[in-house]
Amino acid sequence: MLRLFKNSEPGDKPGWFDRLKGGLAKTRTQLGGLFAARRIDESLFEELETALLSADAGVAATEHLITELRKRARKNRLENAEQLKSELHELMVEILSPLEVSIDCGAHRPLIIMVAGVNGAGKTTSIGKLTHLYQRQGHTVLLAAGDTFRAAAREQLAEWGKQNGVTVVSQQSGDPAAVIFDAIQAARARNIGIVLADTAGRLPTQMHLMEEVRKIKRVIRKADEHAPHHVWLVIDANTGQNAVNQVCAFDEAIGLTGIILTKLDGTAKGGVVAAIALARSNQASAQADRGTRQSKDAPVQPIPIAYVGLGEGLDDLRPFVAREFVSALLD
Repeated sequence: MLRLFKNSEPGDKPGWFDRLKGGLAKTRTQLGGLFAARRIDESLFEELETALLSADAGVAATEHLITELRKRARKNRLENAEQLKSELHELMVEILSPLEVSIDCGAHRPLIIMVAGVNGAGKTTSIGKLTHLYQRQGHTVLLAAGDTFRAAAREQLAEWGKQNGVTVVSQQSGDPAAVIFDAIQAARARNIGIVLADTAGRLPTQMHLMEEVRKIKRVIRKADEHAPHHVWLVIDANTGQNAVNQVCAFDEAIGLTGIILTKLDGTAKGGVVAAIALARSNQASAQADRGTRQSKDAPVQPIPIAYVGLGEGLDDLRPFVAREFVSALLD
């Protein structure tokens, strides 16, 4: 059953930042407890390294953070843990700020957004929330039920369409690429502003299904040579480092332009955003080491986090803001 949350008002439910902070409480407990009144010493760096790894920041991001913190502690002659915490806050903001992205919903008409991910990550639910968000911004939306394998997926998307009062283009069976192609044509005919295209959940190891999602993207391009204008991967924050593997695999297959990070409410793995920030550059370096990429020194743009999600309500999806996220994670 879908629940509707209103925007926060005085005396009403907690505001977005308070809810984000509450959702990241388990991760924050792992990190924040280290910075009680104490001096900076080697044991603090070791404990912080362990805490970052436990929060699923990943080895590469953890090594980067610890190395840079050591440099800043020496350079700025830091003495106590609270000062080091402040440096960690700013360092994480620097790492995560490139993940922020502004979505121009009027750049194309229709703006075609393709949504992918593994089973259970929250793709269909995120599409419902995006529909609500874009409608509140004054845009018209049409949904394409590209998951033709699961009847439950079509029914769930139809329910979101009903909740938001938008059309859902679907078929009981058939080619998912054809369904999305028809949806784009329908959006043009009706002068709809945004097409949100759902796709079936699939694991990166299911090669035939990964080839299918490539085909979907190729067919969308036949409907509009510049589309899809966005290719977003929905990932469950609770999967931790496995989420990074999903990002790398889907990015290689279909060229991601953004990520929707779901289920942040109650996760102990909020540090995964740091790993996501470095995922594409780490992959490029590995390819360079194998000789499949020309240079590991060439600049690599990270995959942005377009939105983060808390809970199941229509209003439980917001744009990713680095400083806000870091404050919820550490303060």
